[in-house]
Amino acid sequence: MKNRIHSIDIVRGLIMIIMTLDHVRDFLHTPSQPTNMQTTTVVLFFTRWITHFCAPTFVFLSGVSAYLAGQRRSKGELSAFLLKRGLWLVVSDLVFITLLFSFNPKFQFITLEVLAAIGVGMILLAALIRLPVWLIGTIGFVIIFGHNLAETLLPDNPVTGILLKARPAVIPLSSTHTIFELYAFIPWAGPLLLGYAFGQLYANGFNGIKRRKILLLSGLAATLLFIALRYINQYGDPAPWAVQRNAAHTLLSFLNTTKQTPSLLYLLMTLGPVMVLLSLTENISNRFSAICEVFGNVPYAYFIGHMAFIRLINVLLIFIDDIPFKSTGFPLVWQADGFGHPLWQVYLLWLFVLIVLYFPARWYGNYKRGHKQWWLSYL
Repeated sequence: MKNRIHSIDIVRGLIMIIMTLDHVRDFLHTPSQPTNMQTTTVVLFFTRWITHFCAPTFVFLSGVSAYLAGQRRSKGELSAFLLKRGLWLVVSDLVFITLLFSFNPKFQFITLEVLAAIGVGMILLAALIRLPVWLIGTIGFVIIFGHNLAETLLPDNPVTGILLKARPAVIPLSSTHTIFELYAFIPWAGPLLLGYAFGQLYANGFNGIKRRKILLLSGLAATLLFIALRYINQYGDPAPWAVQRNAAHTLLSFLNTTKQTPSLLYLLMTLGPVMVLLSLTENISNRFSAICEVFGNVPYAYFIGHMAFIRLINVLLIFIDDIPFKSTGFPLVWQADGFGHPLWQVYLLWLFVLIVLYFPARWYGNYKRGHKQWWLSYL
């Protein structure tokens, strides 16, 4: 039986529940611009904003999990495992996620998203794995705090576009096939390397009280630093906040940090509260935390599964709504022209997806804990 760290699974599961809302909105909502201060509403903005916590948490906890995987492997074995798993995640984006997003079996518009970002981060970690843990964490820290400056100093070219400045980076393969890299590799590797260093807190024998204190203080410090730097409005995000037509929208502007590429303020705003949450959930045990744990036990399988299920719902609703099966023309995410449901229906469909997928997720989580086949480490 494989042991799990409950607080990590609880937080990861909660983030996956939130992630599901984002993807249901992406596939099923009436076309909108949640972060456009001129047109958005408070509810629509926060429906999008809360999902900003997803990608940084996945990347950070992937680093923590990599450290824990190294507790039962040699450095050489861990490096090989991270290399293979990283490549598998990149392939997953190239094949499964691209097909679900573009709905184009010819793969003319290939997408590299969060799975590829985690995968490349793992490959980089595999190359660095023999360095001291503190040095790996320092490299992650420098990337997080310095890449906004590096973006302004380095010239625009295909290499910096792929590594640092994906908004997105467009990589033509031929006259008919193109790769769109939406997650710049180096900035997203920063949280993963930092997470690897934080993985030491979960090593066997580490004092639990000390771990919770470090996580709490680190999370509070990051959150307070976000507030201070964002208020100063000089460094850490390419999009400064501004006073809007009312106090509520001014707050939205303050919180509207840049995800692509992930700015320093974006990562402080998201990872700070996540660290606090990791500290506070260690001793929590209730019905809701148990539900979160179910999803957190099977991150990869749920990620692929929920995307496929939402796309299936999308197609069924297109037929039910009697809309022609005709694309809007946007190549990255296929959608029928004229399709879209109001936000209140999006929330209902979000709950429906969670309820339906809870049971297979619970079954698969139990199966993984009770079996040791090699391929389970990749699914």
